[in-house]
Amino acid sequence: MCGIVAYIGPRDATPIIMNGLKRLEYRGYDSAGMATIDAGTINIRLRCR
Repeated sequence: MCGIVAYIGPRDATPIIMNGLKRLEYRGYDSAGMATIDAGTINIRLRCR
């Protein structure tokens, strides 16, 4: 199974997505990634255990 968190809106997406990923933590996922778009630039953050 997978867990997906997404946000589209005017607020800063990073804390919203991080909170969503933390809520998935209890399910036992062993890796996570996050991508955001800021001023047309895609920023990718990966964390693998």
